Amino acid sequence: MSGDVSRRGFLTATGALLGTAALGAHSPAARAGGPIADGARVPVLVIGTGYGGAVAALRLAEAGVDVHLAEMGMAWDTPGPDGKIFCNTRTPDYRSYWLRTRTKAPLNYFLGFPIDRDIPRHTGVLDAEEFGGITVYQGRGVGGGSLVNGGMAVTPKRENFAAVLPSVNADEMYGVYYPRANAALGVGTVDPAWFDATDCYQYARVGRKHAQRSGFPFVFVPDVYDWDYMKQEEAGTVPKSALAGEILYGNNHGKRSLQRTYLARAAATGRVSVSPLHQVTSVAPAAGGYLVTLEHLGTDGARLATKTVTAERVFFAAGSVGTSKLLVKLKATGVLPALNGEVGKGWGDNGNVMCGRANHLWDPTGSLQSAIPCCGIDNWAAGGAFAEVAPLPTGIETFASFYLSITKNPHRAQFSWNAGTGRVELNWQTAWKQPSIDMARTIFDRINAREGTIYRTDLFGIYKVWGDHLTYHPLGGAVLNRATDNYGRLTAYPGLYVIDGALIPGNTTVNPFVTITALAERNIEHIIATDL
Repeated sequence: MSGDVSRRGFLTATGALLGTAALGAHSPAARAGGPIADGARVPVLVIGTGYGGAVAALRLAEAGVDVHLAEMGMAWDTPGPDGKIFCNTRTPDYRSYWLRTRTKAPLNYFLGFPIDRDIPRHTGVLDAEEFGGITVYQGRGVGGGSLVNGGMAVTPKRENFAAVLPSVNADEMYGVYYPRANAALGVGTVDPAWFDATDCYQYARVGRKHAQRSGFPFVFVPDVYDWDYMKQEEAGTVPKSALAGEILYGNNHGKRSLQRTYLARAAATGRVSVSPLHQVTSVAPAAGGYLVTLEHLGTDGARLATKTVTAERVFFAAGSVGTSKLLVKLKATGVLPALNGEVGKGWGDNGNVMCGRANHLWDPTGSLQSAIPCCGIDNWAAGGAFAEVAPLPTGIETFASFYLSITKNPHRAQFSWNAGTGRVELNWQTAWKQPSIDMARTIFDRINAREGTIYRTDLFGIYKVWGDHLTYHPLGGAVLNRATDNYGRLTAYPGLYVIDGALIPGNTTVNPFVTITALAERNIEHIIATDL
């Protein structure tokens, strides 16, 4: 962790006054360390602090432009009563969920018993947003999804890229932007010799043995976890984090979240400031740019104040769901009526589906399990599925192998505005998960047949094999070169841009955040060169 910027220091490091900038003089200014002032004028406002927003903030600041980031979640820079910023996966508390009174764990049963529990309503780090046919898990806070994901930093295979982003030059992505993203994110791969020896990856070695005995390619997957720190966790010389089961509700030590990479570097420019607990509700054309309406939230979700600020340019980086919902609302309610008809379309779940397998007694998976996955089973070409060998960090021996699969699911959903309820809806259907189940079965049916094992039926309900109710990887809703131009511009409104996972049409063939980051690097470089 040496060289990292601490979470506590992030906001105070965010530096300077938004005053005179490359795009002109602006007053009143937004001061570092405090939320943006009502009536402020800023050169650039970025909605969201996840991968796309963090890239935009850093590169614009490096180009001499002052940037303000509006983040609906908390700063996550202050320890709780236990001295830790984030709570443990096994003991969720008020820090765990976004404005829920009961947890909604992705794996919500164990041995057939429900494991969700009541919690105080609070602006916690993980949002389980429910639509008609799916629950979408999203990070809430400065750092977005990087706070709550497993950090699996996978670049798609070159041969699969044309199906991911058909309008993007693959040579540029693989020659320039993927390497740039991986370097800036701090991506690394587990030491194979240590992997073979450590107790905390016994579960993954069992997954490797079963995959290879069934003839499947088994691959190590890069991650943004500090592998040297994890070795020290095992040695007992540093506070445990991955080895304490910290993943679902944040990681206190070893993970290189955006707060420690892109956002730390952006803060160090002195040109970036952040307003946590500020949710953007409107972006309307106005003299000098766009009038942005923000609601300042309390930690109980109550609206403390409504503010309006003027921004010359606005980048939508609220995540696939957040960006899509906001754009659909603004088009339907006549605030941005000229947005094209592709807005809201092309949304997918990255083919996510979960399952567990019950192993024999001679294949224990270990009571100590690193919460950070580091390997997977690749059957994409033959069966349309890539499966992470995922942890079950319960603290006890489970004799179970657990997997999150990414599949070639063809279904795409659409966001639409319901004027009667005043809400944006998504028309995803749970039945659309069946292709994902069928593709995942190309791996696990064969493994079960070879090993003489069965599926676990106690992890997602009673006698329910497949976790087909969720996604960790929402993508699409403002698809590149359809809802926007080929660099994320909302062309009907000069100065409005999309720069997050909403640009990607539903699937990346692997965990998506490296692709989101690399695409943002590509787009912002072009925008700075041509628009600024």
